[in-house]
Amino acid sequence: MISFDDRAIAEKIFSSIKKLDIRRPVRLMEVCGTHTMAIAKSGLKKNLPGNVKLVSGPGCPVCVTSQADIDSAVWLASKKAVIAASFGDMIRVKGSASSLEAVRASGGDVRVVYSPLDAVDLARENPGKEVIFIGVGFETTAPAIAAAVLAAKKERLKNFSVLTLCKLVPPALYAVAETGGIDGFILPGHVTAIIGTRPYRFLASEFGVPSVVAGFEPLEILHALRLLLAKIKEGKPECENSYLRAAPDEGNPFALGVMRKVFAEADADWRGLGILPDSGLVLRREFSEFDSARRFSVPKKRALPPKGCRCGDVLSGKISPAHCPLFSKTCNPQNPAGPCMVSSEGACAAAYHYER
Repeated sequence: MISFDDRAIAEKIFSSIKKLDIRRPVRLMEVCGTHTMAIAKSGLKKNLPGNVKLVSGPGCPVCVTSQADIDSAVWLASKKAVIAASFGDMIRVKGSASSLEAVRASGGDVRVVYSPLDAVDLARENPGKEVIFIGVGFETTAPAIAAAVLAAKKERLKNFSVLTLCKLVPPALYAVAETGGIDGFILPGHVTAIIGTRPYRFLASEFGVPSVVAGFEPLEILHALRLLLAKIKEGKPECENSYLRAAPDEGNPFALGVMRKVFAEADADWRGLGILPDSGLVLRREFSEFDSARRFSVPKKRALPPKGCRCGDVLSGKISPAHCPLFSKTCNPQNPAGPCMVSSEGACAAAYHYER
């Protein structure tokens, strides 16, 4: 059985990459935040040829959540008789004036959950309070949030709602590819396990850019890089799936069906990319009773990112974390200025822990 961190195999793959002898500068983007952390932790970058540069993309759901949407979450959590529930990374992300962590410190009921269904349990157990699930994520998380809404509807829970902040990966990739400057994409295995490979075909057909779906172990990422660089060398703008053991080309039709039953596509505001058409998910009309923004008339205000923070430029591949003037100085994991330093999938957190 092959180990996914076998040094001898890694050396063979690195050797085959060097034999490709690509001499021009090449910029590759790993889209997924889990890939970003795995690449940094394994030290993969420093073993690549000097002309091959890896940059991070908009693949951390907490990181790409706009400042205005974070403010909405904080506003809801600050209301009386409310239990706000979300995944752990969202708790520490700073809005314009506060954070969910600060709301909790001042007496608000903010809880970390590991599944959207945990929030449904909270609503059932606390009938006298409004339970709001702050639904951040991509296509990987959206089916589970949809399942929670279906469960709440089946049980006729009147005190459960969702602040829907889920986003779709392909529109973000389109925006990055349209800007130019990326020669190839390492595509997210988790998202592909849900949506399959068909939604990525535009990268080749419209932009002539190759892409490879990768797993998350060091050798899987390295193998995907070898495939991607070979496509660049040979001038073959194809999409290849090297993660078939977990992400079939057809995706997961059942999960997609649940997601589409509950959600409809809508424009969404991305940190670093702005408002992208049909890149977000909102509850369909028949589930509107579970829409937190509608139920509580959440005010929508323009919000600027923290002064000096360049998370948006990191997420769009324009700069590396080290080029942000706040990185490792006033911004660190103990005192994060932006979400890229907060999230366990954030590029700045990965660079701080493993690449300084």
